[in-house]
Amino acid sequence: MSLAIGRHALSGRVLLAPMAGVTDPPFRALCSRFGAALTCGEMLSADQSLWHTPKSRRRGAAQARLPAGRAAAVRPALAVQLAGSDPQQLAAAARRQADEGADIIDLNLGCPAKKVCNRLCGSALLGDEDLVERIFDALVRAVTVPVTVKIRTGPDPLRRNATRIARLAENAGLAAIAVHGRTRADRFRGAAEYASIREVKSAVRIPVIANGDITSPAEASAVLAATGADAVMIGRAALGSPWIFRDVNAFLDTSQFAPPLLRTSLNAIILQHIESLYAFYGEYTGVRMARKHLARYCELHPEAGALRAPLMAAEDSVSQFALAQRAFG
Repeated sequence: MSLAIGRHALSGRVLLAPMAGVTDPPFRALCSRFGAALTCGEMLSADQSLWHTPKSRRRGAAQARLPAGRAAAVRPALAVQLAGSDPQQLAAAARRQADEGADIIDLNLGCPAKKVCNRLCGSALLGDEDLVERIFDALVRAVTVPVTVKIRTGPDPLRRNATRIARLAENAGLAAIAVHGRTRADRFRGAAEYASIREVKSAVRIPVIANGDITSPAEASAVLAATGADAVMIGRAALGSPWIFRDVNAFLDTSQFAPPLLRTSLNAIILQHIESLYAFYGEYTGVRMARKHLARYCELHPEAGALRAPLMAAEDSVSQFALAQRAFG
């Protein structure tokens, strides 16, 4: 089954979820290499007065372009995610990002973090459907590129309104909607529920993407069957296992599990990832960004556990990379 978001035809039905502090260009390029059909940048504030910082500049379209995909001529679509609550501010930010090269503008209505929700952003907006409708209209009018949205199932279990939000999105002209199977109040506690996603899929004709607790090929297949969604979106399970997209795609295509990657291949992938972080961020920030990925790689490769503490303590790229070679090489 093919999937398109606006004019962008995707190569598969497994997408990478945007995650603050994780889905930077090096990680997104790695997931794209393993078959993520679409990746989205980290959440960027719609307040352009905040865009002067190195962190914000790296999240915008101007610096976030990914390299060509597996076929040299194929350039992955660049999706930029915005967070905010003022319709005109969001519209202005979307225009600027589209002018700087964004192929898709995604609106964050899913983040449950207190520092985001306290500013009436992220999933906090789900409680104000009138404002959400105005934001959708402003974004679609502002840009010619497709606009998408990522939501939760509602403010809390007693106020699940994902279906109404989805209808507002479709009526405004949004190109797709991703739904995480928890409410804002749930944060990441408990198990994701998929009945609400199935209701959304039944209510709209635009593509619906299911998200939440998808950690294996079998789970991805089961969620697609349970929800009827057009695609699945994988988030936390990709941290430390960017090759999960390869595994899920193989299972969806053939109903067979892909052969495991050789240990030497896994080691090379990890080391290349760390090198790409140094190249993208520079010495100081690159070492620190590498720590969270190395910590997760160590969790998934127990034989490297003895070197986890030295890897986290390393202050320069030369010593950190040398330790990584010992741990994974």
